[in-house]
Amino acid sequence: MPGVPGDSFGAAAADYARHRKGFPPETLDRLEAHGIGLSGQHILDLGCGTGTIARQMAARGCTVVGLDVDSRMLVAADDMALADGVEVDWVEAPAEATGLPDGSFDSIVAGQSWHWFNQDEAITEVGRLLAPNARFAVCGFDWLPLPDTVPGATEALIEAYNPAWDLGGIRNYEPSLLPLLDRVDFKVVVTFRFDLDVVYAEPAWRRRIAASAGIVNLPPEEAAAFDRDLAEMLAERFPGPEVHTPHRVWAIVATPPAA
Repeated sequence: MPGVPGDSFGAAAADYARHRKGFPPETLDRLEAHGIGLSGQHILDLGCGTGTIARQMAARGCTVVGLDVDSRMLVAADDMALADGVEVDWVEAPAEATGLPDGSFDSIVAGQSWHWFNQDEAITEVGRLLAPNARFAVCGFDWLPLPDTVPGATEALIEAYNPAWDLGGIRNYEPSLLPLLDRVDFKVVVTFRFDLDVVYAEPAWRRRIAASAGIVNLPPEEAAAFDRDLAEMLAERFPGPEVHTPHRVWAIVATPPAA
């Protein structure tokens, strides 16, 4: 599903940055255990959004480039990096044609972004950018829409308002990504996943959903009506100042063909 509409996430960059939880540190620990994000590495965060991976890797001693097609996301990412006291080189460019030098990265990570790219063009660009013996990871941090949970009920409401939205359900990118990696002779090193409970303040969950792909492109009046219905549903089914949301982190780590 390549291509993010120009007025989608960037239009809600402030909510995206403030209310969308970043990858938990355990994700970075596990990537580091498989050779990605070691101190001193030159890292590319591909489709970085607000830089949740880029900023954490910079804090671990990596030299990091965060690349995104939307300048508004990069402005939010830079503000957050400043608040975190880390330095990241932000680049506005598409993942399929970054303009960055050949073989210039020890690791490339696409976190919560790969599904937006043109798959064939993006993997070709990743192969061009990776240094010898480098590593590539695609990872995600998704809510789990299980029955009788906040994400499950929220997702049902999103689908009612936006029937064209097709990113629901429990995501599994392995059936599409593993054959792609095999086709370009990337070798899968490891896949991993783990589940966790993420706690949101009730208003923060609503703003996080307002900045999600299923709602962000709705007309303003429909988005406002959705938020009212979401607030009513949460008050009725999951009352209280906080909501508990099951999430899953997953990753696929691979190496490019030997030179």
